[in-house]
Amino acid sequence: MHNIPTMVDGDFVMNESRAIAAYLVNKYGKDDQLYPKDADVRARVDQKLYFDMGVFYKAFGDCVYPIMFGGPMPGQDKFDKLKEVLGWVEGFVADGKFAAGTDTLTIGDIAMLATYSTLKAASIVDLENYPNLEAWFEKCCELVPNYQKVNGEGAEAFGTMYKTAGKR
Repeated sequence: MHNIPTMVDGDFVMNESRAIAAYLVNKYGKDDQLYPKDADVRARVDQKLYFDMGVFYKAFGDCVYPIMFGGPMPGQDKFDKLKEVLGWVEGFVADGKFAAGTDTLTIGDIAMLATYSTLKAASIVDLENYPNLEAWFEKCCELVPNYQKVNGEGAEAFGTMYKTAGKR
């Protein structure tokens, strides 16, 4: 497969960013805080990883990729769906919790942080109605080492590409 990202660790090759994150934490993590071993907590983290890929990122992509790749303007239904999904995420991080309902950052948060930061940089919807999400975003940015370099710059570059692409 010719996918990005792809990771090579010795003879082991893996693609898909969420699977790579789980692998790296399982193999090299100092503890299980980022990907807890407790079955109930891990199931909630896994659910957020799958939610990010199959729901959150998809809803975002349905709004931006047609424009970026010269397709038709997405219908209002796509933006309404994204707002619905943002409402769900707003609930996930209510009461100062992280996405999986934990008190600490997990790889589920890191995956969702990449989606949210890119969505935010693209300015495709008004995020004013999601104060829990914004507080969660700020907290995650502080906790992810070198956030600006490892994610922020890419999110901003994507946002610029979207804002300067085709018809909107």
